[in-house]
Amino acid sequence: MSTGVISHLVKARGFGFIRCSGGREVFFHRSQVQGTTFDLLSQGQNTRFRVGLCTKGLLAMDVMPIGDAKGR
Repeated sequence: MSTGVISHLVKARGFGFIRCSGGREVFFHRSQVQGTTFDLLSQGQNTRFRVGLCTKGLLAMDVMPIGDAKGR
């Protein structure tokens, strides 16, 4: 599993991006969120996820929040 920080959320459209520790951004869709609902996620929140491939590139799968938006 990889870890990263939610860098951008588009709540109205149900997707966002996670910045990995190496600086790369990975797309995720609301359907890949585990352990909470997409609507409770926030920018700056730490996450754990698996990286997969989709037709447009990298995709974060099984996205799980770690703590709250301040990393607690």
